[in-house]
Amino acid sequence: MTSGAQGQTSAGQRRANVFSRWLALGLAALAVSLAGCSTSRFGAIDPAVLPKQERRTAAAEPTSPQQREHLRILSAYGGAYSNPRLQVMLEQTVDKLVAASERPDLKYDVTILNSPAVNAFALPNGQLYVTRGLIALANDNSELASVLAHEMAHVIARHAEIREDQARQAAVVNRVATDLLSDPQLGALALAKSKIALANFSRAQEFEADGIGVGISARAGFDPYGAERFLTSMGANAQLRSSQRTSIDPRAPDFLSSHPATPERVTNAVANARQYTGPGAGAREKAAYLADLDGMVYGEDPSEGFVRGRRFLHPKLGFTFTSPEGFALDNTAHAVFGVKDNGSQALRLDVVSVPAEQPLPDYLNSGWIENIDPKSIEEITVGGFPAATATAQGDQWSFRLYVVRFGSEVYRMIFAGKHRTEAADRVFRESLNTFRRMTSAEMAQAQPLRLKLVEVKSGDTVEKLAHRMAVGERPVERFRVLNGLGEHDRLKPGDLVKIVVE
Repeated sequence: MTSGAQGQTSAGQRRANVFSRWLALGLAALAVSLAGCSTSRFGAIDPAVLPKQERRTAAAEPTSPQQREHLRILSAYGGAYSNPRLQVMLEQTVDKLVAASERPDLKYDVTILNSPAVNAFALPNGQLYVTRGLIALANDNSELASVLAHEMAHVIARHAEIREDQARQAAVVNRVATDLLSDPQLGALALAKSKIALANFSRAQEFEADGIGVGISARAGFDPYGAERFLTSMGANAQLRSSQRTSIDPRAPDFLSSHPATPERVTNAVANARQYTGPGAGAREKAAYLADLDGMVYGEDPSEGFVRGRRFLHPKLGFTFTSPEGFALDNTAHAVFGVKDNGSQALRLDVVSVPAEQPLPDYLNSGWIENIDPKSIEEITVGGFPAATATAQGDQWSFRLYVVRFGSEVYRMIFAGKHRTEAADRVFRESLNTFRRMTSAEMAQAQPLRLKLVEVKSGDTVEKLAHRMAVGERPVERFRVLNGLGEHDRLKPGDLVKIVVE
């Protein structure tokens, strides 16, 4: 990790700084993850859990760049989500949009991704992807149509193709900056300039696609104000997510984000819609849309592990653990991250393969984490499993490291604190001791959360229905975001709303 380091800082300090940045960047990604940016997996996808048609594809060597990209996307987003009712609804919506678009000759295939992230995107070949998290957030078919039309607009305007070219150019600049330039500051400047150019271009693409997409939706007969409503919900969802987490890295999301600020997009969406009709015109198909969502998986899929409050469970891998009091957990593609509510402590859990013949103390001292205090290395047991622990010191953070051999894998749990104390060590050890094998009954009972469609009855309020939701934190805010309700919106008898149930 320290090869090529410059300057007069000691080797130990450099190694500690590298490790501190590694943990901090991962936890910052947790704290600032916005709609469409996160995944909810733990480890690589297993082809055995893919739908049959994708399993056959994964078993064969990809024969084209498009096929390889398709498999990469499936791997990054938890595979395809199989729901025939939703699939038919999506395909019918796409057909209407294509017929009303500037390029009715183009062909599109749409895949639902098994991810709670709120995201959608398109490949240059017309392959459309939409996550089940986005489908769950939308509240009528005109909102979903606005997203699909937006992504189709990227294809029509060749944005997706141009983005691929830009990404290749940025990769070239990165290689030059890394491999050829002797001055690291000049190299960093060259790379930053390439990213700025790409980001600025992407902002223009997004606004152009917004305009084209609203036009397609309106001509297809959908309510063009669906874009405004969905962008508003997306912004509220992002705000709710970010307000629930505390970062150990104080930096806000940088300005190189490829998407414009949501309020600006909402303003533009209204202006675009007004070119076609006033509010209230066009089809929304709300009742039919919500009926199709009834019973769909919501949040994380247990096949890739999931968070329940302070507890993380992975039925497929067969283990569970509980974080210390006050920690908010998030399951990402690479690890489980946790941040204490005041930002003073953090944790990371991941899994690696370690040769069975390698003792765990030797693995701790093998270089995957450097600047370890050799005197702190100790063999222990956790839930009957062999384990080892050690401490490491960074320039701003102290670390308590644990490795546990569980089956054929080794689980690494890293606790970080601004100040290492005996009390903090005791809390970390108590959390580690909750790491255990799940029972067969627990694995069988570990079912995903699902959406349930309910009709508002006389006397029902937002607060009353929100507390029927199987969510641990801020149920009222979650209910409002899920149903596209503003802070002062009230329910009326006969309304259809979504709640989250076990």
